[in-house]
Amino acid sequence: MFGLPKSARTTALAGPPWLNPARVVESAGPGHSVISGRDRLVLCSNDYLGLACEPRVIASAQAAAFRFGAGSRGSRRLGGDTTLHHELEEELADFKHAEAALLFSSGFACNLGVIQALVGPGSLVCSDELNHASIVDGCRLSKATLAIYRHLDMEDLMRAVQSRAETKTLIVTDSVFSMEGDVAPLDAIVKVADRDGCSIMLDEAHATGVLGPRGEGSLAHFGLEGNVEILMGTLGKALGSIGGYVAGSRDLIDHVARHARTYLFSTSLPAGDVAAALAALRILREEPARVRRLWANAEVLHDGLKRQGFQVRDHAAPINPILFNDELAAARFSDALFDEGVVVQAIGPPYVPPGHSRLRTIASAAHSERDITQALTAFAAAAERLGHHDS
Repeated sequence: MFGLPKSARTTALAGPPWLNPARVVESAGPGHSVISGRDRLVLCSNDYLGLACEPRVIASAQAAAFRFGAGSRGSRRLGGDTTLHHELEEELADFKHAEAALLFSSGFACNLGVIQALVGPGSLVCSDELNHASIVDGCRLSKATLAIYRHLDMEDLMRAVQSRAETKTLIVTDSVFSMEGDVAPLDAIVKVADRDGCSIMLDEAHATGVLGPRGEGSLAHFGLEGNVEILMGTLGKALGSIGGYVAGSRDLIDHVARHARTYLFSTSLPAGDVAAALAALRILREEPARVRRLWANAEVLHDGLKRQGFQVRDHAAPINPILFNDELAAARFSDALFDEGVVVQAIGPPYVPPGHSRLRTIASAAHSERDITQALTAFAAAAERLGHHDS
């Protein structure tokens, strides 16, 4: 089997020991899913605003599927283009205060395609060491010179930028780091870029719908609208659908549309998914109270876990990673929570380095006060059952 010795085959088929393959969702609702025949509170979903199960979003997807079909039948330039794709791109651009936007079939495809379209041999890319895998792979495949700077270390970033021999430099970073819950210091990054003539590409996957007073993202959070050239984001998190997008100047978007292979050679997003994202974006813009509710729930959860003795970090995002010594310890705690009716998936390699396994809790605007209380009760019961806090 794939050149593996016989002793490794069983492990390869079973997957890593921390991953429980039995947690298959049978149905889902706002903040909850039915798993193994029981309704369970989900505390690890990227559905920050509870829009994936919002009736208006679902109705929009259904109407578009009836109008355009279940699939898109081709890439954007080869029959897979609809009026809905252009409508969503226009509204995303407006939301991000950009001239234009371009949809991709996934956030991963977006980062791969955009980075390769913008840089190559003769360019330098400076990338935070904890950037998402899609950024890492995009940088590698671009064949540009790659400088990886220490996580959030602006002095290390400055050293990387100033040591360049290349003519073009791109700084690329996540806004919110999904496994850490921390936020890139965008104000400091903009200063480095302005001083040394660099471009910035910002991955807003976990910032859109989360940061900023109305969920506009990191630029609104830092008051830096107009200071970043390349804004990437996803539709599969706070916007409750699937897909990715890049926003920027009209010239930038035209260039990416002509050169990004993951755009040119991928089947476009089905109209139903586009309509769902469009409806979710409109709800976000009309109902900013969802963002406030997200943060209120995140604060209550964070403070409750901290009072119970869990080592949660004080970060500017509603992601609370609880670190464990090893993968099996995280898996045991996840199993104990599951028995209490709460789903918090254990996360180990390759998502995080060995020895850094964790439970990543994420509150949602869809959660009620009762849900958060249930979650904290489950954590206390799991800790008592295991005899200690493994964090």
